[in-house]
Amino acid sequence: MKRTLALFVLLLATTTAFAQDSTKNNVPDTVKVGAYIISVHDINFHDKEYTIRFWLWFVYDNPDFDFSKQLDIPNAKEIEPPEIINDSIDGKAWTIMKMKCTMKESWDVKDFPFDSQHLRVQIENTLFDNKHLIFVPDVKGSRFDEKEAIDGWNITHFQVINKENDYETGFGDASNPAQVFSTFNIEMDLERDAWGLFLKIFIGMYIAFLIAMVSFTPHPSELEPRFGLPVGGLFAAVGNKYIIDSLLPESSAFTLVDTLHTFTFFAVFITLVVSALSLKLHDAGKIQQSERVNSIGSRFVIAAYVSANLIAILLALN
Repeated sequence: MKRTLALFVLLLATTTAFAQDSTKNNVPDTVKVGAYIISVHDINFHDKEYTIRFWLWFVYDNPDFDFSKQLDIPNAKEIEPPEIINDSIDGKAWTIMKMKCTMKESWDVKDFPFDSQHLRVQIENTLFDNKHLIFVPDVKGSRFDEKEAIDGWNITHFQVINKENDYETGFGDASNPAQVFSTFNIEMDLERDAWGLFLKIFIGMYIAFLIAMVSFTPHPSELEPRFGLPVGGLFAAVGNKYIIDSLLPESSAFTLVDTLHTFTFFAVFITLVVSALSLKLHDAGKIQQSERVNSIGSRFVIAAYVSANLIAILLALN
């Protein structure tokens, strides 16, 4: 009887230990990870990219993790070989990496140059999915260099968070049709004081509009200045738009740049219409009506153009 009881107790203890060990093995290892942003530069709207330099660190227990070989940034165009420091802290492995990456970004240029941008750097382990590895952000230690981080922009919001990236494939493993990886995300919101840039890129367009408006001053019968000045202004506005478009990515959306230039094109067109109508009335001997059309038309074009520009700019600012 005693022997049977002893065997039962031994079996129960073995089963409990095995269950505990099995449960422990099913718990993914955690990796504490943080980042310090050194700089964000070479922002290129046309090529949809920017360059970022930052320190990245990992603190973990599992010796199978090797972030010098298992690190991936899926939304990067290019990752330069990092500088790596391997050490230990509080009995845990401690890996520090100095990173430089060229990131791809879908810029929102609808309100350019009064735009705001959201940057995201997504970091993953290439080998271990979320069943084996979970990133825990070092929120307290993660920062950005407030003096040197980015020129011409203000970082209005900065955060590091962990998320999950779903891959709807088993990468050849038919028994595992989908995999989910833990990710460490560095996210920043950017804004800028854009009035100086606005004047730089739109001064040509507004000068072109003013040149077209000068055509209202000669007498309606003077053909050359009445029609030559608006056409010259139109070509100047078109050239200005081509220059700005070369700075921006291709987009099917109608941006602030498109809106303001469209207003300018219509203003020049209406100027030509007013000049043509004034000339027709003058040739018909209706001198007073011709001058009246010229006066009312010029005031309407200027008032409508200024009002439309102000409304579009205020909407972009909001």
